[in-house]
Amino acid sequence: MKKSVLILAALVAAASAQAQKLVIKGSDTLGAKLVPMLSEEYKASHPGVSFEIAAEGSTTGIAAITDGTAQIGMSSRRAKATEVSGAAAKGVTMKPIIVCYDGMAVIVNENNPIKALTKRQVEQIFTGDVSDWSAIGGKPGVFSIYTRNTSSGTYSDWKDLAMKKRDYAKTSQKMAGNEQIAAEVGKNPNGIGYVGVAYIKAPGVKVLPIEGHLPT
Repeated sequence: MKKSVLILAALVAAASAQAQKLVIKGSDTLGAKLVPMLSEEYKASHPGVSFEIAAEGSTTGIAAITDGTAQIGMSSRRAKATEVSGAAAKGVTMKPIIVCYDGMAVIVNENNPIKALTKRQVEQIFTGDVSDWSAIGGKPGVFSIYTRNTSSGTYSDWKDLAMKKRDYAKTSQKMAGNEQIAAEVGKNPNGIGYVGVAYIKAPGVKVLPIEGHLPT
């Protein structure tokens, strides 16, 4: 399971009598669904507060805290030491708050006959060691690999957890978020990608067990 955190440049007194807008930037894992839902609940009891949410990747959230363009940054990874020191050099002290844990799942098209993968096969697919489904017992067809983009914390987490920190296959296609990956896999019989568990029920996809285990 990977941690998702909110990074605050400062504690914000949102209950102020004066109307204010809070800018939140960063992780798609948090910003696509969870944080908008939480912000709506918060606004219900604090009508003077509004939110501007931009879910463009963990790296952008941490950068936004550092450069002062957001009060709250969203990240699905911990801030790197260089990011913390870079912020400190600008007089910014980050305060991480863990808000949830998320799992990652491998998804393929619902019509793909493959029923499970091993960790070794996952590594081989995403690094480009193998290029065709027939190499792992499937129907002939070149893999269409969908990943998060380089601004995403999940992009680097997947390299660490599933690929032994190796580079992604040169043919892999970078997507802006979980929803885009699920959509592409759902319409491509040769598609494969990884998403957070909130997206495993997207139309046209199915989750593959890894070493016999499904994400929980």
